[in-house]
Amino acid sequence: MAVPKRKTSRMKRGHRRSADALQQPTYVEDKDSGELRRPHHIDLKTGMYRGRQVLKPRAEA
Repeated sequence: MAVPKRKTSRMKRGHRRSADALQQPTYVEDKDSGELRRPHHIDLKTGMYRGRQVLKPRAEA
């Protein structure tokens, strides 16, 4: 039977448990296209951010 040689410190235990608090990323519906995107991120298909054209729209292959 495996027995730990030393007690796990609070720091090591906390680092291991920190992943338990992670959540799924949040998505919002885009006003213009209606597709889901991350909040505060550029819509890569249209190139729009906060109502302004920031990037050239992606060309479909």
